[in-house]
Amino acid sequence: MGKRMRRRTGAALLVTATVTAAALTACGSDDSSSSSSSSGATPSGSTPSGSTSSGGAGSGDAGSGPARNPYLAAEKLAVTHLDPAQSDSFDAPVPRGTFRVDPAQMPRVPTGPVSIMTLASPSPDHMWISSTSGPRYVDVSDGGFKQVAAMDAPGVQPISPAQLDQVLNQQFTDTGQIEAAIAQDWGGANWQRIANGVYGMVDKDNHFYFLNQNAELFVFALKDQDKPEDGIEIIAQRDFKPLLSTSMTTLGIPETIVGADMTYDGHLVVLASRALYVLNRDLTGDPQQIRIGDDETVSNSMAVDPDGGIYFASDKIMRKAVWKDGKLSTDESEGAWSSPYDFGRQPPAVKFGIGTGSTPTLMGYGKDNDELVVITDGSDHMKLVAFWRNKIPDGFTQKPGTKSNRIADQIQVTAGLDNPPEFVQSEQSVVVNGYGAFVVQNIGSGGSPDRLVDVLANGPVDEPPHGMQRFEWDPGANSWKSAWTRGDVVSTSMVPAVSRTAGIVFVNGYSKADGWELTGLDWKTGETVHRTIFGQTNLGNGAYAVVEAFPNGDLLFNSIGGPFRATIAEK
Repeated sequence: MGKRMRRRTGAALLVTATVTAAALTACGSDDSSSSSSSSGATPSGSTPSGSTSSGGAGSGDAGSGPARNPYLAAEKLAVTHLDPAQSDSFDAPVPRGTFRVDPAQMPRVPTGPVSIMTLASPSPDHMWISSTSGPRYVDVSDGGFKQVAAMDAPGVQPISPAQLDQVLNQQFTDTGQIEAAIAQDWGGANWQRIANGVYGMVDKDNHFYFLNQNAELFVFALKDQDKPEDGIEIIAQRDFKPLLSTSMTTLGIPETIVGADMTYDGHLVVLASRALYVLNRDLTGDPQQIRIGDDETVSNSMAVDPDGGIYFASDKIMRKAVWKDGKLSTDESEGAWSSPYDFGRQPPAVKFGIGTGSTPTLMGYGKDNDELVVITDGSDHMKLVAFWRNKIPDGFTQKPGTKSNRIADQIQVTAGLDNPPEFVQSEQSVVVNGYGAFVVQNIGSGGSPDRLVDVLANGPVDEPPHGMQRFEWDPGANSWKSAWTRGDVVSTSMVPAVSRTAGIVFVNGYSKADGWELTGLDWKTGETVHRTIFGQTNLGNGAYAVVEAFPNGDLLFNSIGGPFRATIAEK
């Protein structure tokens, strides 16, 4: 892999799309045969400013970006959504062009179904796979991707690679077929399995924090850091159920834990359906906690800033709590705040709940820049919402239509759809690069109440959702502007991400013509500049996972059937 993972955050020269691997065919960048990803974009509003050193290609100058958390394994990829700010941005220089990749011929670790992310370790040669089946430790050195250790997570029904592929090797034609296959080969697994391994992280000591669907948190570690092949062990665990209410959430399930993160002074933060906890990193001691209303439910994770700010959103209210001097606070005098935002109805597919589908994302850094936290709201036709995350500027007055003066601005998301469907909504976080923000429309024509069935049907069986939009924050006007829209491009359920170095934002979609693919849009113009076409195989479905890439430009594709390395970089 050339420089290997030591260039985790460093920029590299953009390589061309010349590949000679037998399993891969590189085509010209003008190949746009898929109806889901034609090259044209519709500008709307002013063109974003040019490249800046702080924000990457085509982004506004919003400061230097999130500071590295010294208690995480790496600056990038050590926590879900890629960094403490949850920006879904990375620096790997993924090449432009069109590539055809057979996932069956790529180095893959079969696990799942659903592996939300492959997390960095302190070693540039190894990473942790966060799968619903449990942790997998992989060697990524020298352009490889090989499992060296694995452990099934307690409380999670094992699904073998053979059982996994027995389902995923099928060509789905109706939801009944999918339901029968899951019942027969996956032990009747349902959408609650997706909660296993979601929103985890790896700390500086190479300890992997893993949540399961039973409200338990496990800390996994290598038995011998110098000999990963000796295996994985549990070094700490905690059952959070005694701390949770027994009442049902608005999702129709009991309260549970939904995410974990780390403060910049090394304390563990655990977010639950209706509570926030801060405790020691080794899980010892009594956690400090705050609870929210019994009529609210949190279903996504949180962002953390260097000053102790912890940002999370229920299905009705956006909040900032503060961890300062060993105390968890909701006092405004300490900088904490809360603000209602608009919510709507439960959509029929992909999305969970009536509120935001986003983990909050931080935008803007430094006293001379606007410091914001952004989400999409829960309206049936969603809006992009920016909140002042620290002091509200002097003289700022509440804008018409907003729920509070904490909301800096909000703007309707059209996603480039001239005739929008009943729902224009998303289960994905807002991708942030400088002052630029990117959102996708995730709701298609079908939908099963079981989101595991739904995520397999979305595309091959049901008409997939179309539409996405990029916005730019104008700090002079304290307002959003639309930069471009793409109503023709598909994004099913994978979390988009942007390569700041390449200036490309990536989405995962499906078309009848080409099957599954990863589509890359130019961050500045919205034009299609990258396509990695996987074909009709279900291994091209990045269900609920995060788009990643290696420093040499290869894709790290977190497939529903386990992550694989798509070798598209120039050799």
